[in-house]
Amino acid sequence: MTDLQLTSTAADGTAQAPGRGASTSGTASPRKHRPRQMGRRTLRHVVMILASIVMIYPLLWMVVSSLRPNDEIFRNPSLLPISLDFSNYERGWESLAQPFSHYLINSTLLVLGCVIGNLIACSLTAYAFARLKFWGRNIAFAVMLMTLMLPIHVVIVPQYIIFSQTGWVNTMLPLILPKFLATDAFFVFLMVQFIRGIPRELDEAARIDGCGHFRIFFQVILPLMLPALATTTIFTFMWMWNDFFGSLIYLTSPENFTVPLALKSFLDTQGSSDWGAMFAMSVVSLIPLFLVFLFGQRFLIKGFATTGIK
Repeated sequence: MTDLQLTSTAADGTAQAPGRGASTSGTASPRKHRPRQMGRRTLRHVVMILASIVMIYPLLWMVVSSLRPNDEIFRNPSLLPISLDFSNYERGWESLAQPFSHYLINSTLLVLGCVIGNLIACSLTAYAFARLKFWGRNIAFAVMLMTLMLPIHVVIVPQYIIFSQTGWVNTMLPLILPKFLATDAFFVFLMVQFIRGIPRELDEAARIDGCGHFRIFFQVILPLMLPALATTTIFTFMWMWNDFFGSLIYLTSPENFTVPLALKSFLDTQGSSDWGAMFAMSVVSLIPLFLVFLFGQRFLIKGFATTGIK
């Protein structure tokens, strides 16, 4: 065995120790490029941190301004208040015609009605577009998508005339009723894309068991639509909680005001404006939005990931 090993070594003069050359050539390149990769990664994180600070600065400034007296809000642009004034929260809660909790309740009722309407109407409409076969389905779906390009200012005048003739102005019905008619085409399209991703074999199995379209929808499709329903709930909550234009058009009595209109009441164009109280109540109004987004974030991401919209 020793003679054979010596003969093979002599025949191949370039023989090397097993594994030595491979290990040297394999580790040289990663070591050479490692500092460059770390530099790029560090630069990327620094840029993202600076961008986050820029985006969150207005929110931090509003929170700090809610703790300052009115005469120091615009004189001190820094985020370190000279003196803390918690009276802004007390004054903002009681300075309007109604306690601020009254406007929070109004916004909550409005949001709940809009959320329920969108969940019921948009899900049923989406099932019809995704599963039912009827004449003109593609044309109706295209017309529905075209409504996404219409600004609200185009339809607000005819809508106001209709609701004014029915005597619904100064009520929340003009803001809630359209949601039960599946007027938000974005959510319909979102749910249609989600339902199309559900295998049709489930529908066929339910139909063999004697289920009709309503039983298939409520017992098969609807339980699987949780991510899309959660996405619709979160977006509807955020849009209607912050809706100022629609509430300004249809709500005229102060007792029916929602949170955005109540915050506008702190500003007086002819007299002095209570900026501290307005910023304080703005912070309070952001708490429900923060909680909804915090607990529904995972459903929101899952809903977009499973509907083909990335």
